[in-house]
Amino acid sequence: MFEDHEILSTIEMVKNEHLDVRAVTLGVNLFDCISHDLDRFRKNIRAKIIGHAAPLKSVCDQVGDKYGIQVVNKRISISPIALVGAAFSPDQMVEIAKELNDIAETVDIDFIGGFSALVEKGIATGDRSLIAALPRALAQTGRVCASVNVATTKAGINMDAVLLMAQAIKEAAALTADADGLACAKLCVFANIPEDMPFMAGAYLGVGVADAVINVGVSGPGVVKRAIERNLENGPMTLGNIAEVIKKTACKVTRVGELIGREVAKNLEVRFGVVDLSLAPTPTVGDSIGEIFQALGLSHIGVPGSTAALAMLNDAVKKGGAFASSHVGGLSGAFIPVSEDLHIANAAHQGFLSLDKLEALTSVCSVGLDMVPVPGDITEETLAGIIADEMAIGMINAKTTACRIIPVPGKQAGDSVYFGGLLGEAKIMAVPHMEQTNAFVRHGGRIPAPIHSLKN
Repeated sequence: MFEDHEILSTIEMVKNEHLDVRAVTLGVNLFDCISHDLDRFRKNIRAKIIGHAAPLKSVCDQVGDKYGIQVVNKRISISPIALVGAAFSPDQMVEIAKELNDIAETVDIDFIGGFSALVEKGIATGDRSLIAALPRALAQTGRVCASVNVATTKAGINMDAVLLMAQAIKEAAALTADADGLACAKLCVFANIPEDMPFMAGAYLGVGVADAVINVGVSGPGVVKRAIERNLENGPMTLGNIAEVIKKTACKVTRVGELIGREVAKNLEVRFGVVDLSLAPTPTVGDSIGEIFQALGLSHIGVPGSTAALAMLNDAVKKGGAFASSHVGGLSGAFIPVSEDLHIANAAHQGFLSLDKLEALTSVCSVGLDMVPVPGDITEETLAGIIADEMAIGMINAKTTACRIIPVPGKQAGDSVYFGGLLGEAKIMAVPHMEQTNAFVRHGGRIPAPIHSLKN
């Protein structure tokens, strides 16, 4: 149980340190909606999703008001459309995306994730249709999010899928050129994708998960930063002691998230799944991962020592969450999205954080290359190479990594890009050797899994 001073400190987190429940995500299984008839399939998924999700927003608001903790985003994740809609063509997949978008608008939620495919070991007919539909589906909808898993530690990296995703990203950017390639902000390419993640754009409902489930994402970069500063005000501390402060803070935040999630699940009469304690920043001052690095004594994220600091932060967050709850899942660590974090965006603009250093940081963080704007004339081969490098980090290290890269049409390194809202703004990052040919990514096939995948 918490002591009085711990309860008071949690209240302070909510009032002054940007603690919120970043996302409550309702997962809905669609396998019982399968039909070869498109109209029937659309009717089935509409009835199933709305049947579960109609009260989601109001319940989240009621529970948030009860505890004085804002639930920022209400979202839905669904079974991978490439599986439940495997019978449909690319044009029909686009129609399914439009139906999902209309459903999201009907129940008034922020995003619906699960326009997804799992292709780490091969590309089936439904997967190929979905990937072909991705650019149009994302360009013609506002609330649909997509993810494609192209690698796992057990299966290796599907390089055919990597190249297809690079082509899809380029096309999606071109179709939304008037919005700086915004469609790409709703698309993630993954290695080792979790089945229970509440955060977009990667959320989908795994095949082995319950028929309907609530997963919660809690974020608190500002809380962690202030906890570090508060303790350092009392005198010097070793890094081990600072890690302990982060761990205890993460424990409190996790319990807040589970409290909210369980009550929402109870009111909706569905299962509670996991709490994902990912430090997900926003463009708001005081709610930044980059500011945590400064609190630790680094001038900017990206300077020497940054990878070690991020490794310590990520590990402490996971340990605190695991102590607080038996149902921690998703990603549960630290995000380093460039445009969504004011201090990370500034560090990149000022030259402290290069794309190469960002890739190094992803070896110890929770996601990967996230919300990274790059020049619009980047070749699909170079883009595929960047994705492949990131997938290799996930495959070899048996961790989740992802790419959410945005080639901004008509703009070059150093130009400004503004996506709005939580997606933020940034300067376009330079891509070294972008003009070089890359025959490697066109060999295709599958990069074999590492030897340590043989654990059976």
